[in-house]
Amino acid sequence: MPILRSAFIALSKNRTMRRFSERSSIGRKMSSRFVAGLELEDAIRVAEAVNRQGISVTLDSLGESVTTEGEAQQAAQIYHQLLDQIAARKLNANISVKLTQMGLELSPKLADGIAESLAKHASATNNFLRIDMEDSSLTQTTLNIVRRIHAFPELRGAIGIVIQAYLYRSQADIEQLVAEGIRVRLCKGAYKEPAEVAFPSKADVDKNYVLLSGLLLESPIYHGLATHDEAMIAEAKKFAAKHGIDPSHFEFQMLYGVRRDLQRKLIQEGYNVRVYIPFGREWYPYFMRRLAERPANVIFLAKNFFRA
Repeated sequence: MPILRSAFIALSKNRTMRRFSERSSIGRKMSSRFVAGLELEDAIRVAEAVNRQGISVTLDSLGESVTTEGEAQQAAQIYHQLLDQIAARKLNANISVKLTQMGLELSPKLADGIAESLAKHASATNNFLRIDMEDSSLTQTTLNIVRRIHAFPELRGAIGIVIQAYLYRSQADIEQLVAEGIRVRLCKGAYKEPAEVAFPSKADVDKNYVLLSGLLLESPIYHGLATHDEAMIAEAKKFAAKHGIDPSHFEFQMLYGVRRDLQRKLIQEGYNVRVYIPFGREWYPYFMRRLAERPANVIFLAKNFFRA
């Protein structure tokens, strides 16, 4: 499977395939399993439906690596609209943002300023901003921005971050974040990284994920464990039970369209579940990374595509 994973990650960066896929009806049909739709209203409609199942959501307007400040500000405006819509419709939802979509590669200062304005809006609407993590070249800058914004007394608790278990540095990062009271979403990681910075084997990534999950569960902060891996979920449940950690103290997070059966099962068992709901016209890189994470999704999509 490593070869297939590498192939999908490479395809996620292929501009020709991206242009074709995002403009074609076939591409949009294939992506609809994992992407709520092209417009903000599509995402709101899906979020309402997911909330009715007792599941909270995170909304993400897809896009990354903007090329102008105007594009970054336009992307930010969609998130400001989302925060207003969440408040107006009383959704159980928050937002997730990539800093490259906010202009990080153009100017860290630009991305920092946009992230701060979104955190202030989130705080004013009693909501929460999650800063997503991208490839390892951006890890430290992303951490710096989140820690700076969280240090404002009025924004404590209004901003959090994602940490990827496949990076060697993640244990030290989590220990620092927990010490500062910053909420963490733990995932395994979806980018192709060199062996110098990331565990190359799945077994080692899984082992580190379990270790880091324990650190988060033991902390006094409400964190999210993002995984569809039933072995990882079982380990988290076992750890929580052994240490007397109430299920209300944390949440499991999953992706829209993936393991809906498991999402429902966890809710029935009394655990908190949050579903990550992406939307937007720039869905292709996200879609390809989902296939890279779990190549079995290719077979699933093919069966459902030809059945329709």
